Amino acid sequence: MQREYAVVGAGRFGKFVALGLVRQGHSVMVVDNDPMAIEALAGDVDAAIRADATDERAFRELRLDRFGCVIVGIGAESMQASILVTALLKQQGVPRIISRAISTLHGRVLRAVGADEVVNPEREMGERLAARLSQPNLVDQLPLDDDTLLAEIGCPEVWHGKTLVSLDVRKRFGVSVVALRRNDGVTTNPEPSEALRSDDVLVVVGTKDAVRRIGSLA
Repeated sequence: MQREYAVVGAGRFGKFVALGLVRQGHSVMVVDNDPMAIEALAGDVDAAIRADATDERAFRELRLDRFGCVIVGIGAESMQASILVTALLKQQGVPRIISRAISTLHGRVLRAVGADEVVNPEREMGERLAARLSQPNLVDQLPLDDDTLLAEIGCPEVWHGKTLVSLDVRKRFGVSVVALRRNDGVTTNPEPSEALRSDDVLVVVGTKDAVRRIGSLA
């Protein structure tokens, strides 16, 4: 289903969010005060508008309340601007506001003025890289809540040729294997008697500690 999004701030983060949403088939409007940033995106999004989103009069004319979700991508260049824009969006009654933070304090302030969700891409990417370096089998991970992950883990060498039932993965390691990814496709709810191969990637759900233990296996 196509949805309509607005992205305020066309820096690197805002640009990648906007283009990603377009690739997913959604309608996207981008707002930025930098003419070069707007020109660079004009041919790729539904609307690219040059405007100063911190100017209340100009902001009202944008009618961002007609969008179901607005992403505030303003970053390190102006924390004050990101806070003000988030507050104005809340005043307009935008149903969902996602704002970019550059620090924990910045994030708390953004939530206080109306952000429904706060993201810190630098911190999240740093944490994911650190996890991948310290857990060589970890392919990717997605937080489901504060302590639960959906993760892709390359089959540890010590598991090659063994079955899920013989490994007793859920009881011994505290994770559930929900899918198995191989070169020939993805199998959901794999058979417990299925022998694991060296090129398998296991899709698992478990706590952070449980996923870390499997990701660190040799």
